[in-house]
Amino acid sequence: MNHPSGLPEDTLRVYRLRVSHPTDSTAGLARRSGLPREAVARAEGELSALGLLRPSPAGGWVAVAPESAAEELLAAEEQEILRLQITVAATRARLHSLSGHFLEARSLRTVPGDIETVEGLENVRAVLADLARGCRRSLDSMQSGRRVSEEAIRASLPLDLAQLERGATIRTLLPRSARADRAAVQYATRIREAGAQVRCAGVLPSRMLIYDGTGAVLPIDVDDTARGAVVVRDQALMAFLRRLFDHFWEHSEDFLDPGGAPGDAAPRGPARDVLLLLATGRTNEEIAERLGTSPRTVVRTVTELMERLGADSRFQAGVLAAERGWLDAPDPEDTPRAPEEDPEETR
Repeated sequence: MNHPSGLPEDTLRVYRLRVSHPTDSTAGLARRSGLPREAVARAEGELSALGLLRPSPAGGWVAVAPESAAEELLAAEEQEILRLQITVAATRARLHSLSGHFLEARSLRTVPGDIETVEGLENVRAVLADLARGCRRSLDSMQSGRRVSEEAIRASLPLDLAQLERGATIRTLLPRSARADRAAVQYATRIREAGAQVRCAGVLPSRMLIYDGTGAVLPIDVDDTARGAVVVRDQALMAFLRRLFDHFWEHSEDFLDPGGAPGDAAPRGPARDVLLLLATGRTNEEIAERLGTSPRTVVRTVTELMERLGADSRFQAGVLAAERGWLDAPDPEDTPRAPEEDPEETR
């Protein structure tokens, strides 16, 4: 078993004997310790490497106090650490001295009302970090797509937490399908614990970030967000984007508590009839014929049901509806009825 210093017990015994018997030869120390001469010589070499033994002018070894050995052994490393600390401090000071120039140039880059295009993923991240640092009141965030990128989550989480610590309010909208994504659920749980509101909807049109209600970031390409982003500050466009976000927020449901979401109640009336027939595998034409309505009206109803369920296919819609108990939920009306016709079809 080694001593807390990391030295084996035999090496420690040789060190103690060398301190108390400085004039002994290696052979004499071997006799005192009861160790083989080779073991004593090996221990002396290990102690010498640590600076705990020094060669004596008269021959043999002289023991050195641990404090003195540490000072001598670590002096060069401590000097190097000090040099690096000075270099880091000087570099930080030089870079911080550019802050004024950056802020001045950043304020001149765009003026309120401009639409700025930022290309490249790294440039987009830099702009998002800049906007996040300046956000003081609110952040409205919308994610789209079937799956929320884990890379986007890793980049967003520290920025979101920092804004919540500053007292900003955060509303985050995720696609309903993200409930099956463990990373998205962990992200939603973490920011909600910190004070954010997290909701979801079946289909969201695009990724969108709105900072303090005055600036928004949209992707150049909804299907490839790495291409770049558009930063919007135009007042008219901002008013539209705020209304768009509010519309989806009002028609969303709690992301982490689907059972208690007001928008998660089982469909009733014509929508329920379509759902029951959909779950049996019937086509839109068959459903329309059975209910005495047009295929176009059925298509509209099926689309709305799939959006509410967060389903990507008709089969998945039936499975999810069964899991939620929608197929077993009672309906106050027993007679089949047709979905409400689309007004455009009667013209």
